[in-house]
Amino acid sequence: RSSRVVEIQSQMSERAVELLGLPEDRPCLLLDVGCGSGLSGDYISDEGHYWIGMDISPAMLDVAVEREVEGDLLLADVGHGIPFRPGMFDGCISISAVQWLCNADKKSHSPPKRLYRFFSTLYTALARGSRAVLQLYPENSEQLELITAQAMRAGFTGGMVVDYPNSAKAKKFFLCLFVGAAGPLPKGLGTECGDGEELRQAKFTNERSRFRNMKGKSVKKSRDWILEKKERRRRQGKEVRADTKYTGRKRRPRF
Repeated sequence: RSSRVVEIQSQMSERAVELLGLPEDRPCLLLDVGCGSGLSGDYISDEGHYWIGMDISPAMLDVAVEREVEGDLLLADVGHGIPFRPGMFDGCISISAVQWLCNADKKSHSPPKRLYRFFSTLYTALARGSRAVLQLYPENSEQLELITAQAMRAGFTGGMVVDYPNSAKAKKFFLCLFVGAAGPLPKGLGTECGDGEELRQAKFTNERSRFRNMKGKSVKKSRDWILEKKERRRRQGKEVRADTKYTGRKRRPRF
């Protein structure tokens, strides 16, 4: 994938996890719906949380396995439901996946039924008081209404958070759903002011969140960061190469 796509995906994952409002004092178990090659999962792992990813594409999951992501992976069609026990997850994120449930790929597929099956089983799999944040690209307002209506029918409260609603390029839709106790809906980014100001503010909030994410964590891809990641994998019982003086050392460019 191009680095631009990866960058956008990472930004949306970061925003989705931020909208989950997770407790800061403990690691959480998250569900990543439509996890693809595991880019969102990388961010979840870096934040110190655990995750399980579901995707309908074997090819994408193969890439995730190749990339040695830290989450567990499940090949499944979420239109058939979320097959986990009740209250298992502390939150759910999904990047650019849920709108696909609106397509009827087979004669037997009914989008409203598939959406309801997905949302009702997701509602059950989430712990009370948790949230699901689903970033999506709706084709039109009818599609948006259909998705939101099935989520509410399944028991969720909440609604749509729109970041940068006045920008054609940066506009992003996040369906922010609450299980049980509903809080106030988070505010969308870039909704308070004129365009130039908005961009400056976005830059400022990004800087601030980058600062916040530093919570004493090692810089990504540094030697310490790699050693911490390897240590986490050992604790999960995975096979990891031994640490040497070359671990995390930058290679010289070849001529």
